[in-house]
Amino acid sequence: MERSVSDNQPSVYGNLITVLSIDGGGIRGIIPGVILNRLEYELQILDGNDVRLADYFDVITGTSTGGLITAMLAGPNEHGRPLFAAKDIVPFCLKNGPQIFPQPSGILAWASKIPKALAGPRYDDKYLFKLVRDLLGNTKLHQTLTKLVAIPTFDIKKLQPTIFSGYQIPINPAIDALLSDVCIATSATPTYFPPYYFENKEKEFNLIDGGIAANNPTLVAIREVTKQIMKDNPEFSRIDPMDYSYTRFHVISLGAGSNRREKKYDAKTASKWGIGRYLTGEMASIDVSTKVNMEKLVEIEVKLLDKTVSRIGLDTGHYEPVEGGGTNAEALKRFAKLLSDEKKLRGSNSPTSQDKSS
Repeated sequence: MERSVSDNQPSVYGNLITVLSIDGGGIRGIIPGVILNRLEYELQILDGNDVRLADYFDVITGTSTGGLITAMLAGPNEHGRPLFAAKDIVPFCLKNGPQIFPQPSGILAWASKIPKALAGPRYDDKYLFKLVRDLLGNTKLHQTLTKLVAIPTFDIKKLQPTIFSGYQIPINPAIDALLSDVCIATSATPTYFPPYYFENKEKEFNLIDGGIAANNPTLVAIREVTKQIMKDNPEFSRIDPMDYSYTRFHVISLGAGSNRREKKYDAKTASKWGIGRYLTGEMASIDVSTKVNMEKLVEIEVKLLDKTVSRIGLDTGHYEPVEGGGTNAEALKRFAKLLSDEKKLRGSNSPTSQDKSS
């Protein structure tokens, strides 16, 4: 399946640059999984059961768990189609979560409350390593099915971010690493998993969770594309480098949830805390892989689809309904229609279709 970066995908012939961004969050990857399932379902209603999210996005980016989901959606199977349908993400998390984040019981459960930062990572990465290796095999970064995959990590030896982006490969060929190595690296959350070391093309990488470098992978994706627009990359030939607008970006950015009920503390109280207090409780819930918690995450997100679209008010700091926004499910339906229309526009504007029409 080897192919060059330049022939990875056809040029952009439509009006938009479509971006899917997936935040990290450990077992909370279930949350974006529910949303992605609904989005792909809406696309299949419009365009047929065989379509996948990778067919619609120019860029898929993600960090930590979001990086693994990125690889699942954009990595190719033996037939040159995506490894996973979006509907398979949540079952994947439910099945493998308890092995990635094994939950202690009895006296071990009590001992687990002791801050692990004092005694090394909470988990080893053996199960995750084998799982990702078996899943992605020898697939390399340049072989992904979208025009661009961008997965951020942080190199603790160089003390700088390392962005695994297809657009970086011509500049730094070592970036074209095994997709499995990239996923393990971006998932190496400090205090939870050990840093990950690997070599590629005579260069070494000493990496940890990409969220350390880019907690919002959307910015990574936009930066990568913007640089290519300014370089007159023919993939973006319809966009004037001197006149392009960020309105050209059609972005869906998925977080891994937050707990608005989480207890808040003032500075006076927190001034007495040691490291143990900062690493315990609900703030450390990215690894609660019990059946009850995982099923609750699914239930919460399914219910959220029927709630009104809202955003945080700049003045109040609280979530406020968006006038005319409808429900979150309706918003996803509208988003799917825009993606479908863009895909059809590109098909009608491609050189192949124009040759046929003439």
